[in-house]
Amino acid sequence: MNIAKIVDSSSQQRVVLVEGDQLIPLQMTERIASLSDILAADRPIAAAESLARKTPIAIDPQTQWLPPIDQQEVWAAGVTYRRSQTARMEESEAAASCYDRVYQADRPELFFKATPSRVSGHQQPLRIRADAKWNVPEPEITLALSPKLRIVGLTIGNDMSSRDIEGENPLYLPQAKCYDQCAGLGPWIKLYDQLPPADQITVDLTIRRDERVVFNQSTSAAEMARDFEDLVGWLGRDNTFANGAFLMTGTGIVPTNEFTLHPGDVVDIRIADIGTLSNTILQKK
Repeated sequence: MNIAKIVDSSSQQRVVLVEGDQLIPLQMTERIASLSDILAADRPIAAAESLARKTPIAIDPQTQWLPPIDQQEVWAAGVTYRRSQTARMEESEAAASCYDRVYQADRPELFFKATPSRVSGHQQPLRIRADAKWNVPEPEITLALSPKLRIVGLTIGNDMSSRDIEGENPLYLPQAKCYDQCAGLGPWIKLYDQLPPADQITVDLTIRRDERVVFNQSTSAAEMARDFEDLVGWLGRDNTFANGAFLMTGTGIVPTNEFTLHPGDVVDIRIADIGTLSNTILQKK
């Protein structure tokens, strides 16, 4: 089941089911009044199915997608794939040993990524920092977590990163990662009663510039050095999430060191059996 948020023709935000080429608005109730209420339910799919359905809306180019988030925090994991470990070590000789040790350690790298206001949805712009010269997207399988930190669904995440800022000093990580329009989520959450096997969750990144593909690469969750439940377990240590959370699980796709995003680039991230998150890149002068 795919569940999303949109702005309808009357400028109202709606929670909708995505079925084929149609959006089906759900009639919210006092008990289930938001998308996060559905995610917090003991059985989110059953909670969504319990809601009355309104007249379907056709998906078209004018559909206004919102990120599928309410008040949840967005967190992220790093150095969870061998390729990401290598790339992070390439950013800075001073930080290389830190990243190598994290890859092999029991404790993962986890960091706060974004508040909801910093998150963009499908077909909304993402930003590269004005004070950075080496910027890349990071396509990530993203876990939708209930307040009890149960994995209730998956969505697509883009953990935008300023590699030159982080490479200058690892202590600059928050500035390299967290800023306005720094995170993409969407286009919807695929709710699961049981997640598919890791090797079936494949990720493909395509970057287009002036209608020309300038980067394309694929990976899968089978290449991860850590599993989802382990990452969630560490996130929940001495930490509570009253509204639930989203956890980006790291990237195994890193463009070459010569590559940087340009304003106007279009970043498409496709995860098998979920969909495609597409965002255009902008940069303030």
